[in-house]
This record gives sequence, structure tokens and C-alpha cells, in this order.
Amino acid sequence: MAIMASIPGRTIEEPNMSGNILTDPRLATTLRREDHGFFGPDSVAWQVWSHPAILIGLQRAVAMQFLNPFFAAAQEDARSIYRQPAHFYDITLSFLLTGILGDSRTAIGTSDFITAIHTHATGIEPITQKRYNANNPEAQLYTHVDGWQSMLKCYELLGPGPLDPETELRYWHECSIAAELFTCRPADVPRSRDEVRQYYAALRPRLCLSEHARSGLRQQLFTSGPYTDAKIAAISRVGAPASIATMPRWVRRLAGIDQPAVVDRAAVAGMRALLTAIARSQRATWTLVGIAAPIAGGIIREHFEAAPPERPVLTTPSDARIRFGRSGTRATRPADPGAETGSAPETVADGSARS
Repeated sequence: MAIMASIPGRTIEEPNMSGNILTDPRLATTLRREDHGFFGPDSVAWQVWSHPAILIGLQRAVAMQFLNPFFAAAQEDARSIYRQPAHFYDITLSFLLTGILGDSRTAIGTSDFITAIHTHATGIEPITQKRYNANNPEAQLYTHVDGWQSMLKCYELLGPGPLDPETELRYWHECSIAAELFTCRPADVPRSRDEVRQYYAALRPRLCLSEHARSGLRQQLFTSGPYTDAKIAAISRVGAPASIATMPRWVRRLAGIDQPAVVDRAAVAGMRALLTAIARSQRATWTLVGIAAPIAGGIIREHFEAAPPERPVLTTPSDARIRFGRSGTRATRPADPGAETGSAPETVADGSARS
């Protein structure tokens, strides 16, 4: 999921949530005080999402989401990817990490925080003239599946290699659990590689790339502009060839970012060697992540260094929401019926996706 933080002509006041890791990085030490969260040390999610390949995974994921006209419209209205590119990248990755690596209190707290921010992210998609809503369940299903798929794609291609079939099924089961932190239905989440492919195949006819979408996609891969510092510009360009190498060829051609096969092979080999070397050291991992995304780097560090929680057990998002959620219930489909009309293309294929 990518975060929309502003709307033209209006400043969104962030919900007042004390103890929020996303707004106070010093609180990373609270990452896992209560319990092991929803997955725990033996989970595939912890294995994949604590690997340094997450940096490329997120770059790929957000870039691919611009194929969704409703996502592209929301980002064009918010302009965060242009006005605060480094913060946009950091806060998006940090939010995803808290839901996977954090305890139940942290995961639910940040989920409620982002859902509240997204209530302001509404508008009209110019191509269809339909309303978009960042909390639309089908839109969130797309970004959720896309994120988990992109992370797995980059982990396998740029990291240790493919998961075995049984482990991969566990990964997608864990993806369905994490879906409870969003407004989408966990039952709609694909549960295998084949189901993911079917999901994207069904969505592909609804994808398009407008001028604004193409600009946003390229901004994610080759970050630039007056609000871009040299660090984030360099990091994006170093990662871009590897990110592009993981994308389907038709997406690359449509977006005008295709590169020769020899560049693909060189980018993958070079990035794999780099990330494999870094992954051998927890300190090197959190340092690298912290260079690109400081808040996320703190979360990764706390993940590796956290003492055992008060209750070394797993819980479920539904139980956690009863204990720690604002309303005691999971976020539901938007009340505004106009927000529903844009749901089909919002469910689009591949933002964090891979083929």
C-alpha cells in the first residue's frame, strides 16, 4: 500500500495517535513488547520481509501500482511522491513492516492511523470520471496482493532463491492474515502462485497508463525534482535496473522503461551479489535499509534486536483489534456509494506485483 498524505489545496491533519512508530521513530523500541504479533519467528513473512531485498520490492511495487488509474489519480492529487519522495517511500515501507514484524498493538495502531489518513484520499479519476477512495476494499486488495507479490518476487530473484512449494503456500496464507489490517476481505486474497497469476490475468484488461501515471511510475524508479535530495535520487537509480528486470515485459514496453536482456542479467546478478552479502549481517541489513528509509531502518533494527515480548505468543488481527483497535471492529467498505464505482480498475494487477 502506498500512502497518500496530502490533497491539493488542503492539508490533512494526521490523527492524534500517541505512541505511533510512524510519527515518532524513537518509538521503534515498542515494536514488539506485547507479543509476537500475527506471524512470529518461524513465519515465512518474517523471513522475506526482513531481507534487504525489500528495498527493491517496494520500489517495484509502487511503480507497478501506477498501472491502476485510480491509484494514479490519487497520487497525482496528493503529489506526495513529488513533494516528499523520501518520506513517501519511508513511511510506506515502515507501515508495511509494522504490520508484519510488529506486535499486535503496534500493527493495529498503525493500521488505524493509516486508515484514518486515507479517509481524506478521495477524488475523481479523470479517465472514467468515477470516484476513487484509498480505503476502497478492492483497491486495497490490489495494493496488498501487489505488495506481497513484489516482495516475494524480489526476495526470490535478488535473494536466496525460490521458496519450496510448501513454504510458498505458507507465505500466501500469511498474506491473507495480513489482509485483515486493511479494508479488503481476506477470503479474496490469492492463496498460491497460480491463483496470483489468475488474479492478475483477470485484471490486466483494466490496466492503463495515462500521462500522469507514466510520470508517477518513472518518478518512483528515477526519483527527481526540486524536493529530491541527492541521496534518494541516487538510491532510486541504483535500484531501478533491478526493479525493471523483475517486471513483465509488456509493462516495461507500455511504460517506456524497457531495457535489453543483457542489462536485466547484469542488474540482477549485481544486485543479488550485493544484497546476499548484506543479508549475512543483521547490522548491515538495518544500516542499508536505514540509509534509504530511516524509520524503516529503525524498525528492522528493533526487529533483530528486540527482547522477548511480555507474552511470547501469536495472536490474530481480529483479536488484536478488539483489544487495541479504536472501534473494536475491522475497517469496512466505505459508506460513500460513489467510492464503489472505481473499485474494478482499482483492483488492478501488479503494483507490488510480479509475474
